[in-house]
Amino acid sequence: MANMKKEQLEFLDWEFGVFLHFGIRTFNEGHRDWDMKNMELSSFNPTELDCEQWIRTIKEAGAKYAILVCKHHDGFANWPSDYTDYSVKNTPWKDGKGDIVKEYTKACRKYGLKVGLYYSPAQFGSSDMNGKEYDDYFVNQITELLTNYGKIDYIWFDGCGSEDHKYDTDRIVAEIRRLQPGILIFNMWDPDTKWVGNEAGCAHSPNKLTVGALDFSINKDIEDLLDEPRFLPSECDFRMRSLNWFYSEKDEDTVKSLDELMGLYYYSVGRSANFLINIGPDRRGLLPEKDSKALLEFGKKVKELFSDSLECDSEKDGKMLTLTFETPQLVNHVILTEEIDPNCEIESYEIRIAPYPYGRPVTVFRGTTIGHKSISSFPTLKAQRIEIYFDKGKNVEAKAFYIPRY
Repeated sequence: MANMKKEQLEFLDWEFGVFLHFGIRTFNEGHRDWDMKNMELSSFNPTELDCEQWIRTIKEAGAKYAILVCKHHDGFANWPSDYTDYSVKNTPWKDGKGDIVKEYTKACRKYGLKVGLYYSPAQFGSSDMNGKEYDDYFVNQITELLTNYGKIDYIWFDGCGSEDHKYDTDRIVAEIRRLQPGILIFNMWDPDTKWVGNEAGCAHSPNKLTVGALDFSINKDIEDLLDEPRFLPSECDFRMRSLNWFYSEKDEDTVKSLDELMGLYYYSVGRSANFLINIGPDRRGLLPEKDSKALLEFGKKVKELFSDSLECDSEKDGKMLTLTFETPQLVNHVILTEEIDPNCEIESYEIRIAPYPYGRPVTVFRGTTIGHKSISSFPTLKAQRIEIYFDKGKNVEAKAFYIPRY
């Protein structure tokens, strides 16, 4: 039997988060993951860094959480770690007295966002250490992050580079759980959430909340089997700019359009997964203007489209839910939510519309899983009544919308 935590249910309610890739690679144009190229500490100097600008913009867009890259594969620490010289403490920025993690977490709390931290377990040069030495380094740095910055809601471990590495995972997980008992762990070792399996922002259909296997990293084609089925909400991470996770001055023309962002919202939140969009703060230490504008336009559009549903009466009878309108209404969207039970999930449903009080209703949509939220979109039709059929008799809620397209 799969169990779930209250924090996992809360994670589903977050729905929309922003990933922030920022570090020494921001100042070294053209570097790629695992290229092993040296990046000098002297290059790091975000003279206008303003984490409040990041988080204020993210909050205004409607996001509920943020995730900051604290240490990427290159090993550069965005905080003054005692366990490496390759960190902000040896850069020109604030004469080595700065701490980006501190400024970021403080800004998140000021604006009421959930605090997420990214840490890459694997890094350049780690093969120079033996297994225990590297585990000690890992645990020591994670301890700094989970001790010095208050409550951390979410820690994001990237599997890339760790495919064949053996960590003392029992020790690492035990220390994380001891330091932050309510924390959510992304995708690895003792996960509370799962990666959707791509970096395109799209969840699969069906997208079950309870699973028996996980995608580990972009470098593995085969899923890792779990010892037993686990309740694991999924998350869709993707880039605002098509080419890079970190800021680049050469890909501004790839910032996603509102149309594409809305499509990804349907394929993530609309399939019971969280929408996690990455923006790389620029070399000033600010969110780039074009990326910020796109994010704000997206947030405004989601609110505009889905704030007000059509008024109707709702009646549930076994495996059928009926929405009835006082007068016929144009309809082209239905949003469904089911009562979350990790051991009993709806796996199929069908939406039928009756345009008039008489005659048989017409099937307009067939769907798979519902989970936290399913957005069903179909060509516009006038409806007197909507009938929704499920494969299981569970508590389900439905809202109908008409969103003009032409």
